[in-house]
Amino acid sequence: MNSHAEAESQKITPQARKVLVAAGVGHFIEWYDVGVYGLLATFLASNFFVSGNPTAALLSTFAVSAIGFVLRPLGGLFFGPLGDRIGRQRTLAIVVLLTSGSTFAMGVLPTYDSVGILAPVLLVLVRMVQGFGAGGETSNAVALLFEHSPRTRRGFMTSWMDGIGFMASVVGSALALALINVLGNDAMTGWGWRIPFLLALPLGAVGLYIRVKLEDSPEFRELEASGGVAESPTKEAFRTGSKAMLVLCGVLLLKAIAHWALVSFLPSFLSGDLGFSTSQAFTTTTVAIGVTAIAVPVMGALSDRVGRKPMLIAGSAGFVVLTWPAFYLMSLGSVANAIIAMTVLGLLIAVFDGALSAMMAEQFPARIRSGAMAIPYNLVVSAFGGSVPYVATWLVASTGSKLAPSFYVMLLSAVTLTFAVTSIRETAPRRDRVAPEKEAEPAPQPQS
Repeated sequence: MNSHAEAESQKITPQARKVLVAAGVGHFIEWYDVGVYGLLATFLASNFFVSGNPTAALLSTFAVSAIGFVLRPLGGLFFGPLGDRIGRQRTLAIVVLLTSGSTFAMGVLPTYDSVGILAPVLLVLVRMVQGFGAGGETSNAVALLFEHSPRTRRGFMTSWMDGIGFMASVVGSALALALINVLGNDAMTGWGWRIPFLLALPLGAVGLYIRVKLEDSPEFRELEASGGVAESPTKEAFRTGSKAMLVLCGVLLLKAIAHWALVSFLPSFLSGDLGFSTSQAFTTTTVAIGVTAIAVPVMGALSDRVGRKPMLIAGSAGFVVLTWPAFYLMSLGSVANAIIAMTVLGLLIAVFDGALSAMMAEQFPARIRSGAMAIPYNLVVSAFGGSVPYVATWLVASTGSKLAPSFYVMLLSAVTLTFAVTSIRETAPRRDRVAPEKEAEPAPQPQS
């Protein structure tokens, strides 16, 4: 390939940038809510649960968060294949309505003092609707962006989904910190906690407008034109891609536990178990997640050059080795140490996530891509991601050790490392072998 043709094949088109914005808005809302819920967990606990034991109330709040993840697999099973049948763009428009609407609804819910036991019941219902909608966000957004991107830049482009997700958590963290500093704890407990949730409504309106105006991916439009759209994407996914889906379940363990530990558990862990002030905990979280958000696209670009597999191995091995030292460093009580520890964990997530989205999409042909990604992704996120804050808080309470959650993270990281080493083949296209005018065949299935 001559240098001009190679440069053209790697160029990110205006349409791809527009797709990045459209996919990113919905992804921002999903992760904004995750971050806000975790960061405001102590305020939610005092408003929706009555208990003389603050730990019990906090556990109840995290349990509701986990319940919200119960419907994610059903949402993935519904919206993932739906994206393969009617298109990624239309499905994403529906999803952003559900996720933004339910997040806004949390901001207007009555509290326990107003309606008693009905308050936590309504909170559970809203979280379930939210989880159902979120089940279709990631797979369709990644598929749409992947299919609009140059083949040699897909790691970079798809990694922006995770970068945007972390940036949403930064925004949520910074907003919560600002509100606490301006309003004080009493006002935040009384009514200030509602503000971050209410902001989801204008964000959702913007996201819906952009997504409605968007074109679907070239690959899906080609499938429609040729009559190649799968009649039953779910059955076809299990028939032809079951091995790859099983491998993804193992690889996704680390993503699930690391993401939700960083954005949902660690903020309350710092302020509760480790004795940091709320302001110190939020500041530490904001810095660490901000660095992570910036690093993810950088690592995505690196995965286009060195491959997906080395990045996945490096990230998961890093968690096996460094999680306990990071937790120990946080336990020493210094804000500076806590920032360093959380930033190290965040950078390891960035290394892993930089390669993950493109690797997932490269496992499957366009006919079944969204559904085949959605099913393992949401199963693992539901089973492990949503329960991280609860399990980690329970481990600390039951063992009396502030370092106990680190062993849980290390164990699941070791499982992911095993899958990454033994069951993943390299799927990143080599730049010197990719013709700009021709798409390569779908990536091979992972080896058994």
